[in-house]
Amino acid sequence: MTAALDEPRATARRAPLTRLLRSELRMVLRRPRTLIGLALLAMVPVVAGIGIAIATGSSSGESVGDGLASLVEGNGLLLPIFGLTMSMTMLLPLTGAMLAADALAGEAANGTLRGLLMAPVGRARLLAVKAFGVAAVSLFAVLLMAATGIVAGLLLLGGDGMLTSSGTTLSFGAGLGRVLLTVVLVTVQVWALAAVALAVSAWTEHPLIVVVVSLGVVIVSGVLSVIPALDWLTPALITTSWEAIPEVVKDPLPTATLLTGVLRAGCYILIGYSIALSRMLTRDG
Repeated sequence: MTAALDEPRATARRAPLTRLLRSELRMVLRRPRTLIGLALLAMVPVVAGIGIAIATGSSSGESVGDGLASLVEGNGLLLPIFGLTMSMTMLLPLTGAMLAADALAGEAANGTLRGLLMAPVGRARLLAVKAFGVAAVSLFAVLLMAATGIVAGLLLLGGDGMLTSSGTTLSFGAGLGRVLLTVVLVTVQVWALAAVALAVSAWTEHPLIVVVVSLGVVIVSGVLSVIPALDWLTPALITTSWEAIPEVVKDPLPTATLLTGVLRAGCYILIGYSIALSRMLTRDG
């Protein structure tokens, strides 16, 4: 009789995973710093589009920049790609690092992580929920930038297709597909850095340390990549794949290069989450 009563009680203690995921997502999106960060990211393509429109309208045949910037004039669908690749230098990696810092180190600093670890949720399950919150909001940030970039690009710069860096012109649908591909590539790279940040976040109670270490990894990787004597390190650096993202505007697509970047990011994701999980399973709180 007692066992029969204890069984439903034990079952009731285990909250449904979907409820935990929704709760985590609501908590992350209610933080003022998250909302401010998303608003600033959404403004990046708009500000870039306004600047390019002013520059092209006032200059007498002069180029507005190098690389993608030189192709954006009259090529509005290229603006979201330009905004996303430009933000990968610092803004989007910083966003992923901050989200990961809040996920574990922030909870530890507030004293709530110990309670979560003692709850009958399961530590691996708890880490999965935290990782979901980081990944979902990172994806939302990239999609938000792409959406504002598309609207701003078409309104400010015009164009009914996409002029590629190879000199060919894609239809509007094909150009939109390149924008969505950029969203996928950028999101995966942000997830890779966020996984590294989450691993650091599992080992400290200070969110600022997580952000500093994560951005340090980005800066050091960038420095090492420009030293010729250390070319053998290039395939292992987390920033190596970031430099290939602008190649989505080539025709035909350099599929092998882009796929290599995704696989490299996948390795960082696997390593980062594995380290975070090993720490979560052994820490006291």
